[in-house]
Formats: sequence, C-alpha cells, structure tokens
Amino acid sequence: MADNDVKKKKTHKHLDPADTLMTVITYIVYTVFAFVCVYPFYYIFINTISNNDLSGRGKIRFWPQDLHLTNYVNVSHIPALKSAFGISLARTLIGALLTVAASAFLGYMFTRETMWKRKLWYRMVVVTMYFNAGIIPFVITMRNIHLYDTFWVYILPTVVSPFYIVLCKTFVESVPKELTDAAELDGCGTMRTFTAIIIPVIKPILATVAIFSMVAQWNSFQDNVLLAPSPKLATLQFTLYQYINQASSLKALVNSTGNAASLAASLAHAATATSIRMTVTIVVVAPILLVYPIFQRYFVKGIMIGAVKG
Repeated sequence: MADNDVKKKKTHKHLDPADTLMTVITYIVYTVFAFVCVYPFYYIFINTISNNDLSGRGKIRFWPQDLHLTNYVNVSHIPALKSAFGISLARTLIGALLTVAASAFLGYMFTRETMWKRKLWYRMVVVTMYFNAGIIPFVITMRNIHLYDTFWVYILPTVVSPFYIVLCKTFVESVPKELTDAAELDGCGTMRTFTAIIIPVIKPILATVAIFSMVAQWNSFQDNVLLAPSPKLATLQFTLYQYINQASSLKALVNSTGNAASLAASLAHAATATSIRMTVTIVVVAPILLVYPIFQRYFVKGIMIGAVKG
C-alpha cells in the first residue's frame, strides 16, 4: 500500500500556481496571435465563396453564406491573369533554383582555405548587405547591360544573395571536415566533393533558402514596376495591384464574359468590386502558401543551424 501511495504522489505532482498561470497566459497569447495571423486569410476566402451582395455590404464576417464558386470561374476569364500567373511561376521556380545553387556553391567555396583570396571575396559579397547605390543607379545599370524590360531582369540580379550565402556558409562550417578530407583523399575534386558530399548533407539549409527565395520572387513587385513595364512581363503581384485599383471596371467585364446566362439567373452571384478584389487576392496568395508544408520539416533545422556551436 505504501508503494502504491508513493507512485500516486509521483504521478499526480502538484503544479505550482505560478507555472499554471504562466501556461494559461502562454496559451491565450499564442491563440490570439494565431487568430490574428489566420483570420485575414479566412475572412477573404469566405467572402469569395459567399453571396456577393452580402459580401459587398460587409455582412460576411465569420461564416460563409450561400456558398458558390462562381467568383473563381469568373476571375479565370479575366484577360492577362493566366499570362501573369505563368510569369510569376516561371520567375519563382527558375529564380529559386539558381539562387539556391549559387548560394550553396559560394557558401561552400568560402569555407575552403584553398580558394584564392576567399576572405576578400567573402567580405565584398557581405558588404553589399549594408550598402547599395540606390534605385536610380540600379535601373541605369540594368539598361546598360540590356536586362531592362526582359524576363531575366527578374532572375539574374537576385542570383547572388549575401544573406543566403551567409546561411549556407554557416551550415557548411558545421559539417565535419573529415567528410570532405576523405573525399579529397579518394581523388574527388571541388565539384565532385560539392555535389556528392556537401549537397546531400546541407539539404535543410537548401530547403530554407528555397522557401525564402520562392516567397521573395513570388511577392516581388517593385522590379516589375521599375524594370519591366511591358504588359507581357506583368507578374501576379502587379496584376493584383492593377485589378484592385480597377475592380469596378473589371466587375462589368467579368459580368459580361464567361457564363453570362447563369449569372443573370442568380444576381446574388454576380461579380462585385469587392468579390473581384478578394478573389484575385486568394488566387495570388494561395499558391505560395503551399510551399511551406512541403519544406516545413527542413525549415527549423536549416534556420537554426549555427545558432549554438559546441
């Protein structure tokens, strides 16, 4: 009996009231923070699938009403939206791929003592994180090297990113040196060691850089405005900006195209300026949100590496 009483006491430990209070406060704070982060996306989404008349009058707050997907069908008929999606998708995939490759390779090379003047080159790369010539000289430079108003103006200026290089360099420095030494003893050169030894080991930081780069490319807006004025190079972000400003005129365009007969049969589903704004916003934001679940398992390890060294 005595042994059972001891086991029960160990099992049911008395929690300190201060610890309990702190736990409750922590849960409340993080619940509120999560709600503040998620609710704007939820609010926009439920307004895109609800009665457009009620949505336009601000009546949809927490629960959708009169569910329908007409807004998404209508938005798919907006001119240039498909082209803008293709441009954004292409720059995101190509830009992220080249940025990850360049960041990983330079991060690896800056850890090799055999690299000629590696400290000088590394410092020259890092200093650009703190100093730049400004927007006007940058635009002039893009004109002089014939990248202005071309697709590659989205890609090439961002391939070498000092921040990503620093992340990769820090991660590579955490890799046991014995791995690369063994590869070199087996006759592997620089590229062979990089592709066969380093790349498989640093996958977490590569996934982290890929997330950062893809989000930056997808959400980029300024380069489209300053460096690519041609309509054929418009990105989704720039198109979203235009459509939000022109939502009233797009409402008439959408209602006059696509499945006009069914729209006339249900005035509640007829496009409004509000429904156009919110639907286009979801179309622009949703694809990049899918990136995080894919790379999430690598993200924490990749971003935290180098924070604690022992």
